[in-house]
Amino acid sequence: MGQILLGAAAFVLAFAFDWASWRRSALKPALGLATVACFGTALLWTLATPGRFAWPWWTAVAGWPLVAVGAALLAYSLFFEIPFASTYAQPGTSGQLVTTGTYALVRHPGVLWLGLFLAGLTLASRVRLMLVAGGVWLVLDAFYVWLQEVFLFRKMFPGYAAYQRTTPMLLPTRQSLANCLRSLRFRAS
Repeated sequence: MGQILLGAAAFVLAFAFDWASWRRSALKPALGLATVACFGTALLWTLATPGRFAWPWWTAVAGWPLVAVGAALLAYSLFFEIPFASTYAQPGTSGQLVTTGTYALVRHPGVLWLGLFLAGLTLASRVRLMLVAGGVWLVLDAFYVWLQEVFLFRKMFPGYAAYQRTTPMLLPTRQSLANCLRSLRFRAS
């Protein structure tokens, strides 16, 4: 249970990080590192927990590609598509709203990729607690991005209200998928 609470604390720290960004606080980089350390520790602690499902061997084989794809997409959306230094290291925000690539698919693609990653880890590890922890953390991530939407992003990014009208929050649509693919093709050429 402590693992789940530690993971939950990471989402509180993530919101504090966003608040520090908006308020241009020098605490922003430390809060970002604390968020990653907290969630990483919770994840490793959960995976080290005894108690495994008696699932067939092929669930692990099926889980590892999901882990790899989820982790790669999460890293891409959070660390490469958006300006790294101004987003994570410098006080304040870049003020630059990214609306292309995976951010044309949904406004918060990290939630999708975290879900894929956690589902893969659950299958690959077969750890019973991972199923519960992953579910709780995914719900908390959705709540966290809702808080960003309601309290911060319109203040942090000019044009966010228009972005909200044109791009779904969490669940892709046929149109948002087309927009995502079009912008990724444009980037590649």
